[in-house]
Order: sequence, then C-alpha cells, then structure tokens
Amino acid sequence: MKKHFPKALWLAAGAALIGLSAPLSAQPVEEELVVTGRYGKVPDSTQSLSQSISYRDLDLSTAAGRAEIRHRIKLTARYLCDKLGESDTGSSVAPSCQQAATADAMKRIGTIEETFSPRGTTWVAGPAWAPPYPADWATRY
Repeated sequence: MKKHFPKALWLAAGAALIGLSAPLSAQPVEEELVVTGRYGKVPDSTQSLSQSISYRDLDLSTAAGRAEIRHRIKLTARYLCDKLGESDTGSSVAPSCQQAATADAMKRIGTIEETFSPRGTTWVAGPAWAPPYPADWATRY
C-alpha cells in the first residue's frame, strides 16, 4: 500500500494542475497589432497617431493571410501619416513617417507570423476588420 500512495498522490496533483490550467488556456487572445505613425522633429514637435489592426479574420499560416495583414499595415500607415500631414518624402538617413510606421509594424507582425499555427478545420473567422480609412483608400494607393 505504501508503494502506491506516492503514485496516487502524483496523479492527483497532476489532475489538479490540469484543472487549474484549463481556464487560463481558454482565455481569448487579442489578435490585434497597433500601427503608429510619427511625424515632426524630435523632441519638440513630434506628433503621433495610432490605429489597431485586427487579424482575427485572417489565417496567418497561409500566404493569402500574410499578404492581407501586410496590405492592411501599409494602408493604415499611409492613412495615419497622411492625417499627420506628412508628405511622401523620405531618405536613407531619415525614413518618412509611413516608412517608419510600416517597418515597425512589419517587424512585429513577422514575429507573430513565425509562431502562428494553422487555424485548423474548426476555426471560424472572426468579424471582418473595419479599416479606419475611406472605402476607396485601397484603390487610390
């Protein structure tokens, strides 16, 4: 009987840990990325605008999903920087607002894409993302 007691204790402890971890894994993951545009001279006149981009409706394990999130990032960066009054000028020394915002968001989405696993057959796409810019924005740029 003494030999089986430690084994039973370990089984009970393992079951308790599994029971505790289940609510933690069931919490929804925020599937948004924030794009931030900054414009002006540092530090006195710097202005910034931010906009979150949802990818709940995308499967980033597919080429189409990755292309769509990159498209959203670029259009949102252009929109934010346009609202800040930035022209499209940039140089190799000082990137434009749009170039900097896009590069920053692309680094972060690249990290997300590296660890993204396929959605699977039971995945139901979230609500379609509603962009902050006008409907014709994508056709203009």
